[in-house]
Amino acid sequence: ALEPLSVGLAIGVASALTGYLSHPRFYCNYVECCPSAGQRLNATALKAQLDTKLFGQHLAKDVVLKAVMGFSNNPSPKKPLTLSLHGWAGTGKNFLSQILAEHVHRAGLRSKFVHLFLATLHFPHHDQLKLYKEQLQNWIRGNVSACPHSIFIFDEMDKMHPGLIDAIKPFLDYYEQVDGVSYRKAIFIFLSNAGGDLINKAALDFWTSGKSREEIQLKDLEPMLSVGVFNNKNSGLWHSSLIDRNLIDYFVPFLPLEHKHVKMCVRAEMIARGYAVDEKIVQAVADEMTFFPKEQKIYSDKGCKTVQAKLDIHEDA
Repeated sequence: ALEPLSVGLAIGVASALTGYLSHPRFYCNYVECCPSAGQRLNATALKAQLDTKLFGQHLAKDVVLKAVMGFSNNPSPKKPLTLSLHGWAGTGKNFLSQILAEHVHRAGLRSKFVHLFLATLHFPHHDQLKLYKEQLQNWIRGNVSACPHSIFIFDEMDKMHPGLIDAIKPFLDYYEQVDGVSYRKAIFIFLSNAGGDLINKAALDFWTSGKSREEIQLKDLEPMLSVGVFNNKNSGLWHSSLIDRNLIDYFVPFLPLEHKHVKMCVRAEMIARGYAVDEKIVQAVADEMTFFPKEQKIYSDKGCKTVQAKLDIHEDA
């Protein structure tokens, strides 16, 4: 028979051990947890990531950094943070979304609290619009219930059925709760090529007038961009109530990339692969890219999108 003292000691140790193992700090080291209410983003780390990995996008970096940090530091936001990122392919929209996701949830796009929707994959059939709306609402409702700090990224907005995105309007509005759930701490990000032509034209106008691209401010592009997207049938936000009700906090323009930015992308990719940076190869890859307008050849027509594939050809070198 066990002595009462031994039994009591064993029970005490087991209770203490159980309590320690179930403590949130210990548990969340091994299992992903939703960020706590008091958790704040590291502004310095986020800025450093954007500065070293996102090239040629002074506007996007500045707007998103200020918007996200202001939202993160607000203990009681009135609505979810909603960003709409616009520009041609390869300019960094997906990259910025990925960096942001990693700073809110350590696992980034692999996190169970970060949800990526692709129009052509998740909403391929236009005759299923009603079903998609129901599924989208249920998915968002369920995941925000599990984690108020959920992130929802909608890629290929320009390929999305007009009217589908309006299904989430109640979640983006200034409601304290919808059906008992608060969406005010969630982040919604829309990615679209729509409006890219308008942005490119504005950038070219600045270049033609002899101004630096760094002189372009948000006020120079955002009003034109929101109107252009609202009136574009292929934007995913055509006549959307999200724009009509001013529920999108920022329309973020991504500028076309110049030769120097393409070279930055090549150098970054070489470093990521563990190579020493060879400027001859950097120049060779940049020379293989195509640029527009036809006469001036200032901007890469694919941004940095094909840099990885083109660098593969130079692997042996």
